[in-house]
Amino acid sequence: MRWPAWWDWEIELTPHVLKRMVDREFTELDLRQMLEDASGLRPDVEEGRWVVAARHRRRAWEIIVEP
Repeated sequence: MRWPAWWDWEIELTPHVLKRMVDREFTELDLRQMLEDASGLRPDVEEGRWVVAARHRRRAWEIIVEP
């Protein structure tokens, strides 16, 4: 897969993400690993956002990113 130019930008975690990390029991390191190993990317229904297909603990995850 060819990733967009913004894929290598520095990650900024919002308060919303930090809350979800606690709620869903994953760490920043887990998130970074999921993004590193991501298997796909598609536009989200909301313009300007993207859905990243990833896996964590043998389960499929969808991560919403806003470049």
